[in-house]
Amino acid sequence: MKRTSKKNKPFWERAYKGHAYWLGKKKLGRVTLLEKNRYSWQAAERAGVAEDLESAKKAVELAVAVAAQQLDLFR
Repeated sequence: MKRTSKKNKPFWERAYKGHAYWLGKKKLGRVTLLEKNRYSWQAAERAGVAEDLESAKKAVELAVAVAAQQLDLFR
């Protein structure tokens, strides 16, 4: 038998003029619509602008993944 992981997985949720990336009740990042075909994203103390929604979502997912793997200097 194959065992499944009980860990929560992050998921995307639609919001007004944007999307939010959640892990349980903790917001990991967000993507908002700036103007037509232009999106702003924020996650893990990083921010940027993308031309389409999919690339903005991927940038948020990458920023969250890198922040989870990177060691903190001051702890």
